[in-house]
Amino acid sequence: MYIDTHVHLNADQYDEDLQDVIDRALNSKVEKMVVIGFDRKTIKRAIELAEQYDFIYAVVGWHPVDAIDCTDEDLEWIEQLAAHEKVVGIGETGLDYHWDKSPRDIQQQVFRKQIQLAKRVKLPIIIHNREATEDVLTILREEDAQEVGGVMHCFGGSVETAQESIKMNFMISLGGPVTFKNAKKPKEVAAEIPLEYLMIETDAPYLAPHPYRGKRNEPSYVPLVAEEIARLKELPVEKVAEATTKNAERFYKFS
Repeated sequence: MYIDTHVHLNADQYDEDLQDVIDRALNSKVEKMVVIGFDRKTIKRAIELAEQYDFIYAVVGWHPVDAIDCTDEDLEWIEQLAAHEKVVGIGETGLDYHWDKSPRDIQQQVFRKQIQLAKRVKLPIIIHNREATEDVLTILREEDAQEVGGVMHCFGGSVETAQESIKMNFMISLGGPVTFKNAKKPKEVAAEIPLEYLMIETDAPYLAPHPYRGKRNEPSYVPLVAEEIARLKELPVEKVAEATTKNAERFYKFS
């Protein structure tokens, strides 16, 4: 069995065939899926999906790229939703220095506010980090994020950064890029980091694993991520599936 710990089934890309996508996931032994909301529209949809399907859970938060659009009212709404029985985390939040829609100081303010929110509601934090590793780690330390911990989603950093994150009570989640031929860092992390700290995800509809790279991703592909981790660790894929599933159940406190 597998758990896709980070998927955007609330994305417009699934409007035409969502039920088929969900059925393919279940047929591929993906037993649970965590749908991530990151703005008003996607948060609302994530909650709807979690209420519709007993094997789907929701995470609610505000994406750093759109931090400039985030109001105090939005954060109050997210805090209210955190009490929902199917909401299992806060995010995705963090920093993204690749796109320049939201100034860095605003991203950092919204990130800090969401860490504080997560601590109030006692839920783990789902971290988006693009080209901002030093600032992400600094803010997590300064805000004492290890109190609730979290996950470095679709991790693309170094083994050293992964180890630093683990010390702060964060899990490492690997997605499609670990299967890319030229993905040196994710492969090193998959090989070096102990299984007890790893989770798997698709980040679908983005970042489809090989051999679907460049196409629309979907949760039925998450076993391909597990297979590559198993290859790199020289373990049976069943062991990776079992460990990452247990890790996700413990992390998200699934009943």
